[in-house]
Amino acid sequence: MSKYFDSLCAVDALDLHVDNEIFGLLGPNGAGKTTIVRILVTLLRPTKGTASICGFDIANEPKKVRNVISYVPQEMALDIRLTGKENVLLYAKLYGIHDRINKVNEVLELMDLTDRCDDLVKTYSGGMRRRLELAQALVHEPKVLFLDEPTLGLDVSARRRIWNHILSLRKHDITIFMTTHYMEEADEYCDRVAIIDKGRITALGTPQELKSSLEISNPTLNDVFMDKITTREDECAFDGYKFRTMLRRRS
Repeated sequence: MSKYFDSLCAVDALDLHVDNEIFGLLGPNGAGKTTIVRILVTLLRPTKGTASICGFDIANEPKKVRNVISYVPQEMALDIRLTGKENVLLYAKLYGIHDRINKVNEVLELMDLTDRCDDLVKTYSGGMRRRLELAQALVHEPKVLFLDEPTLGLDVSARRRIWNHILSLRKHDITIFMTTHYMEEADEYCDRVAIIDKGRITALGTPQELKSSLEISNPTLNDVFMDKITTREDECAFDGYKFRTMLRRRS
């Protein structure tokens, strides 16, 4: 699968199979991570090739794909003028959930938001807003959950709490496909990871397999990352979009 924007190749002949697992997509800014996710969730069409999710083709059967997936983007997808429960109810209505109230209450409880669900979202912390987005994403019981930088801009405590909730979703047999810049999180929580650079996968395997491939003492996933990318530091030193997203999460 490939994606071009005019002459720019953002995704270069991607060939990837993801099982029922927590899969992490790692790479520097501009490597193509978000573009890949947006293609898989049917927000962009590939220039060449295609992909299937749960047996449905993303190009020819986008509605069927959307019925079995959920997507939590980097940008906040909440209405801060509504309560937490009202935000989730809106998603339940859009998905046509029949037993709406009970399902909304169920996902709010799953994300530990029951005691604050009637408060306006503008009073929520960054971590609570992210958990509310996860509740929205789970309201129609997806089989695959796409998370784009799920802990971006959160403090250490909030990041760990988000990960506890993500790990709990595996008990519900949900496949997690995520992007992150936090190597230690990918190392600890992902079953497998792929490192992508300039639209191409340069490494793929379990964190332990990738670390073992380096002939150095006590290698880390960050060592693997630096070994596998060629993008110059000045090309990915600052990302204004991610910085603004981080500020929104903290506000």
